[in-house]
Formats: sequence, structure tokens, C-alpha cells
Amino acid sequence: MKLDEALSRIQPLDEGAMEQSRKHWSSLAKPLNSLGLLEKALVKIAGITGDPAIHLEKKAILVYCADNGVVAQGVSQSQQDVTAIVSENLTKCATSVCHMAKCAGADIIPVDVGVACDVDGPGMIHRKIAYGTRDFSQEPAMTREQAVEAIEVGINMVKDCREQGYHLLGTGEMGIGNTTTSSAIAAVLLHQSVEEVTGRGAGLSSAGLERKIQVINQAIRDLVPDENDPIDVLRKVGGFDIAALAGTFLGGAVYHVPVLVDGLISSVAALVAVRICPQVKDYILPSHASKEPAGQILMDALGLQPFLYGEMCLGEGTGTAAVMPILDMAAAVYHNMSTFEQVEIEAYQPLV
Repeated sequence: MKLDEALSRIQPLDEGAMEQSRKHWSSLAKPLNSLGLLEKALVKIAGITGDPAIHLEKKAILVYCADNGVVAQGVSQSQQDVTAIVSENLTKCATSVCHMAKCAGADIIPVDVGVACDVDGPGMIHRKIAYGTRDFSQEPAMTREQAVEAIEVGINMVKDCREQGYHLLGTGEMGIGNTTTSSAIAAVLLHQSVEEVTGRGAGLSSAGLERKIQVINQAIRDLVPDENDPIDVLRKVGGFDIAALAGTFLGGAVYHVPVLVDGLISSVAALVAVRICPQVKDYILPSHASKEPAGQILMDALGLQPFLYGEMCLGEGTGTAAVMPILDMAAAVYHNMSTFEQVEIEAYQPLV
């Protein structure tokens, strides 16, 4: 599906399904609203899917893999070839998110949207836009057409997942240098200084962090990304992974599939999606607040309350994997707990 068509299909949440879900929660033999954010999450899922009979049985984490040309400027501790190595390891169940997803009962779906070489392995989805972005310290990271194409990859991955019967999706990424692209986008869209939203990523030294900040500041000055045009910001200082992630959040709204946001990179992509279509904000589910400096700032900007504050900053979708079992527990209560009527207890009443 093309971007323009996708945007025309996004509708408000189903208020009727949400109200039925709230009434069901209130009928269960426990104090009202006592599971807090967990209850709110399932009500939101009812609104997203249009069905108060919540289903979370089949889950997947989409991990978008792409390289970033700006790595040439020494903004990361790791070399660019690590992207390809870890991307292939995703197909071998050999990365952190793979082991966490196995515990959560979720499938890992790796998608090559821009790794700088050809990568393969069982289950790798090939949607490569180009062999990495250009170095945004020298020129825009991509063309506008490439940015839109990458967004459409994300939209259509949600379509494919829905057709395969997935009920819940997590978002992840793999790409050396993508905390640099994320910090650049965050600085522009949040009207924050680069210093406030930029962290050490996978482990930069203090000198490396200063270099990273300098490169981002210079790129923003030279390229002048238009804060009122999120696709312009994305194409000038972003990455293919962020674009595909943004498309995944848009796709969740189009195809009525709940999508969990992960850490810094995923949160920046969610912000891009919301700036493209503000209504998408209602469709995004939180997981954790990244340890990166912009982590909580982005959650606040998106109006999300994370379930976890675990000082995580790994990426790959690990935060979404960590939260999936929590949602399963909420669904177990939602589906299996007796009602006040069944146990012959007088129902709680809301008090003022």
C-alpha cells in the first residue's frame, strides 16, 4: 500500500469496543482499576482492533536492519560490518532479542531495509532500499522517494503480519550509528538541543560523544531539515530503519494491529509517524523508557506511560519482548477471572 492511501484509511479508535472492555474490567471480582496501566492497555487494544475479546496469542517482533553512512565520522564505537553480522545472527536465534522473544512466545522477523551488504539466513525478509544511507554530514541521508519507500515497507510488513494472523507486534532495529540518526531527528522534532537528546549509544567515550554531538549539530545547520515536514527531517538526517519503523506504526493504525514501541530509535520513529498523522498517536503502545537521554522526553512527547523503567538501551526490540509477558498476564486476568456476579460478591462502585 502506498503512503497516501494508507493515511486516508486511518480512523479513530473504536470507542464502542473500548467501552465494552472497560465494562468487562469493572465486572471482574477485584478492586476497580487495580491493574492500572495493564487495564488501560487492553482497553486500548480493544479500540485498535475493534474487538473487546482481546487476542494476544500470536506475537512477533519486526527488527529492521540498515546501515548509516554517518558512521564514517566516528560516531559509534563499532564498525559498520557489525550491522550485517548481527542481522544474520537474528536469523540464527543468536541475539539478545531472540532469547527474550522465545521466553515471550514471540517470533522474530528480521527485515533488511538497508544493510550495506547482502545478508541472508532463514526468515530474513529482503526489502532493501539501498546499501546503507549516505553520510548526512556531507549530504542528505536519502532522497525523499527513498524515505517514502522505506515507510511503505513498514506499512506493508504490518499488512503481511495481519494476514499471517499476528495479534500483537513489537518494533526493533539493528544498525550501527542509528542512535546518531535518532538523536538528530529528535533534536529537530522536539525543539531540543542536540546535547540534551544525545547519549553514548552502544558505549562511546566522552570524546566520542562530543564528536557525535558536533557531527549532528553541523548536519542540522548545513541541511536545515524542515521541522514541519517529518519526511524532510527523516530523509535529511534519518535512516532506513527509522523510516520503516515509522511505517510500521502507521500500518498498525491502518490495519488495526496493536504495535509496541521499543527504545530510543523506535520512539523517534513513532514520533515521526505521529507527526505525519497525529491520529496514529492513539494506536501506539509503550513498553519501556530507554536509558538514552531522549528516552523519557520522547515518551512524554508521545503521551505514553512506559510499563518498565529498567535502564535498558540495547535496542533490537528487547523492550517490547520484555513487556509482552506482562500483557499476557493482564489478558489472563481479563479472560479468566470470575465476575462479581459469579462469586456472589457485591460489585465495587466508583466513589467520589
